[in-house]
Amino acid sequence: MARPLTTRFIAGLTLADAVRVASELKRSEMLASLDYLGENVTTLEEAAAAREAYLAAIRTVYPLHASVSMKVTALGLDISEEACRANTDALVRLACDTGTRVELDMEDSTYTDRNLKIVHEMHEKHGGGVRAVIQAYLYRSEQDIIDLCEHGIPVRLCKGAYKEAPSVAFPKKADVDANFLKLTDLLLERGSYPAIATHDDAMLNHALAFVRERHIRADRFEFQMLYGVRRDLQQRVIKEGYRLRLYVPYGAAWYPYFMRRLAERPANVLFLAKSLFK
Repeated sequence: MARPLTTRFIAGLTLADAVRVASELKRSEMLASLDYLGENVTTLEEAAAAREAYLAAIRTVYPLHASVSMKVTALGLDISEEACRANTDALVRLACDTGTRVELDMEDSTYTDRNLKIVHEMHEKHGGGVRAVIQAYLYRSEQDIIDLCEHGIPVRLCKGAYKEAPSVAFPKKADVDANFLKLTDLLLERGSYPAIATHDDAMLNHALAFVRERHIRADRFEFQMLYGVRRDLQQRVIKEGYRLRLYVPYGAAWYPYFMRRLAERPANVLFLAKSLFK
């Protein structure tokens, strides 16, 4: 029953479905980042299967100038940090060889330190090929961004979608928004090809005003949005001459992915419902 709804936001079950969507986006002057759905695997065999799925995705979509987005728990972080690092290394090595990158999605705050440790290690070892994801609702994010910028590591900035305790994250939306704006300015001024991930008109307008005021070229950054969300805003970004990359999930694990995102925060349900009409 849920499948007709999720087709708006999830490319399909197979890599072929994701490639079809990435090709359609390219014809519409949009970029893609493919996310093979899955997280918190419980065996090394599952982690290896996820690694092979991502390697296949990189080999297939790099001619479309697409990247891949993955979660470190899908590559075995809960089981073995060593195995997760080796799996990630295989992806980043191939990404560098094919001229694309791996975006390491951020999960809840219990994984932040380990995630960023792997990002820094991969960047140092391969001289690129990775992009970190930073969540604006965490108090620590400003310092994390400063550290990443100092090492020349690209960052995707998002607000954050996991339920976090007030001890680690801003509990009020207004404070999250204010921090997102502050971090947007920091990244646009000091970052290495940052990605501003937002579906919020106010956040987008602020970023556009900042780059125009500072005469920042459109090829020095990109915007990112979710596949199927705020199509009206997506078209506006393209029409105004800026780069846009859509996050394209696919795979058989679509149902747990979809339901977990809705269950984590009630605000996600409202966000999803609103996006159906825009």
